[in-house]
Amino acid sequence: MANYSDVVQKARSAFRNGRTKPIDFRERQLKQLLWMLEENTTAMVEAVGRDLWKSRLEALLLEINVLINEVKNVLFHLKEWTKPEKPSKGLVNAMDGLLIYNDPYGVVLIIGAWNYPIHLTLLPLVGAIAAGNCVILKPSEMSPASAELLAKLIPNYLDQECFQVVQGGVPETTALLKERFDYIFYTGSAAVGKIVRAAANEHLTPVTLELGGKSPVYIDNTVDMNITVKRILWGKCINAGQTCIAPDYILCPKEVQSSFVAKAREVLQEWYGSNVKSSPDLCRIISDKHYKRLVSFLNNGRIAVGGETNSSERFISPTILVDVKPTDPVMQEEIFGPILPILNVDSPSEAISFINSRNQPLAFYIFTKNSKDMKMLVENVTCGGITCNDTVMHASVDSLPFGGVGYSGMGAYHGVYSFNTFTHKKSCLIKDFSPLAEKLASFRYPPYSQKKINILSFLLAKRKGLSLKFLPYLMMFTFGVAATIVFRAITKRNPSEMWTTVSAKMSGLWHSTPSIVAKGV
Repeated sequence: MANYSDVVQKARSAFRNGRTKPIDFRERQLKQLLWMLEENTTAMVEAVGRDLWKSRLEALLLEINVLINEVKNVLFHLKEWTKPEKPSKGLVNAMDGLLIYNDPYGVVLIIGAWNYPIHLTLLPLVGAIAAGNCVILKPSEMSPASAELLAKLIPNYLDQECFQVVQGGVPETTALLKERFDYIFYTGSAAVGKIVRAAANEHLTPVTLELGGKSPVYIDNTVDMNITVKRILWGKCINAGQTCIAPDYILCPKEVQSSFVAKAREVLQEWYGSNVKSSPDLCRIISDKHYKRLVSFLNNGRIAVGGETNSSERFISPTILVDVKPTDPVMQEEIFGPILPILNVDSPSEAISFINSRNQPLAFYIFTKNSKDMKMLVENVTCGGITCNDTVMHASVDSLPFGGVGYSGMGAYHGVYSFNTFTHKKSCLIKDFSPLAEKLASFRYPPYSQKKINILSFLLAKRKGLSLKFLPYLMMFTFGVAATIVFRAITKRNPSEMWTTVSAKMSGLWHSTPSIVAKGV
């Protein structure tokens, strides 16, 4: 079994030397990544085509363009995101500096997925670079053409010590997980996600797990069925259903099922023709193992649409199953293929009960014109994310966090959420040595007294809006009185007596402030 300690140590040395921390270095690497994507678009389209028979449109739209836009968005905002944050202050910290620094974690392991082998491997890399980390990248061995291309390209565009690619299968991934990383980002199945998290726990390493689950669709009788069918089938058919947020099954009343199935036949004929297998727009299943698993689901319920298969090409046509029972095998695990079961429910509340009785899905899709029902469904189903009256599209909005909950994963990314995922928020309190600041601090020192307790309780007390409304006035009042005391001391006393006078007056001021303020609050 391979030993990756040298690979990790190489990256760790680069990080400890501060290579990745300067903002201009991060910007250069992101621009290099952008250049890599733009210069090698054709090669990437061909690679995912060899791995998944993916059409040029799907490869460009769902693999390359989304990455280009992500890099550009990060470059637009990087200087803003990396600035120390200034949180609000309470009265007790009136004279202190409060900052939150955005620190990189260090050496990050990113384990990519095979279903979108370019997109799901490089998108988290964008956030990790932006946050200032070094990265060990592990593409999926199940998409070998894409993995080999990334292993070839990345060393030619990115810093070879800070960003390294490791290829291999289960033994290599197992060996990698024995190394100590500062953060691990994994995209894939829940079964492997458990293994990744267990390995991370050995070193108390934080993780983001982007998993999947059975993402349900609810349809009622108020919808425009023509549009509804197209939007659901598009979300199901892209990448031949091998998408973590693909619609997994439909919940709807019996009469809605009938009209959905009838319209689906028309739409699929329009999209793929009478010979679906010959269409250049439908992907293939990634492996024989997954193909056999999916074909076994065709025995569940009754095939209402589709059902054609070809083992030599690992082809399965878009298929709709009806008369499916909740206990059928097709309803026990994420389908991850172009098979769409329909189960019947009579109301939104029945749909909510059914969904919440199972593991939390990564996505939930609601089709209705009834705003009351939509609100009820949104508020009562626990899931990673929701799109109403469409599918998949919430994942394309970079201002929305993308991630799961419970069995569908933990953590989120996209846009600023990618930056935050790979960033440690380091809090910093800055005090000075001024006499006034020390007088404020001295109330905590022994010997303790009831007066000190009263003052500290007042200073520490939380009051709504106090730091926003009251603090400026208190500071103006305090400094005004202090300036008056100093001026009078200078004009009426010699220098040796001045400080004694100022200290005495300020002590009285600070002891009386709580009672003065309390009357006005």
